Amino acid sequence: MNTQLQFAATGIEPEFKSALKVGLATSFAEIHAAQRLRYEVFAWETGARLHTPFPGLDYDRFDDYCQHLLVWDSATQQVVGCTRLLTDQGACNAGGFYSETEFDLSRVLATSGRFLEIGRTCVHPDYRNGATITALWSGLATLISQHNFDYLIGCASIPLGEGCGEAHAIFAALSQRYLVKEPLRVTPFYPLPCQTALLRSDYTLPPLLKAYLRVGAKIGGEPCLDADFKVADLFILLPTQHLERRYARHFLGHSQ
Repeated sequence: MNTQLQFAATGIEPEFKSALKVGLATSFAEIHAAQRLRYEVFAWETGARLHTPFPGLDYDRFDDYCQHLLVWDSATQQVVGCTRLLTDQGACNAGGFYSETEFDLSRVLATSGRFLEIGRTCVHPDYRNGATITALWSGLATLISQHNFDYLIGCASIPLGEGCGEAHAIFAALSQRYLVKEPLRVTPFYPLPCQTALLRSDYTLPPLLKAYLRVGAKIGGEPCLDADFKVADLFILLPTQHLERRYARHFLGHSQ
């Protein structure tokens, strides 16, 4: 992607000094740049089937109710990473969270507090490094702090593997340490087919999922099959008061 944009200040000022900057999209041109990057990553690179009415843009009905957090290279003004954010108020207007299309979240959403959903996260192939993820998390942490969100939720994709063996293996491994307590479990609407082969031991956790777990997130239950994206999705739940302190210090510049 080579779109060049001029970004406005959004009140998100990361503590680290970098050519990468982070902020909320403030124009349709910036939103379209994020949707174009999403299309290139999801449709061209991973072969996802996108039900978008706009050629070259990844768009669904939730986009109109979301804010879009962008990471861009200040030297080129190129969008190199993005995620979209759906607040609890935005979800009311949209008819629910995106995660509710894949999971029964009734027990989670019955918990008192403010929810912020993140989704459609992607990074340009040339910028898949720790700095880009750090920039995204810096922006997220600042927004959480500014608006007092109690829970961060979303779906994290994992590879299926042959016969869904890789997805089953990842869930089996993560459930030993990262599964939420039973009262907060979610139920997938499209469960994975039953395991018919030995669990794989050579799986690799996707970088985004590793980032979620690193900052203190838990998985909500069994994965959901996402046939359009050819992956399995895990529901992610992060009580923001449980953000790992060393990461909170890193992202926000002070102890939480």
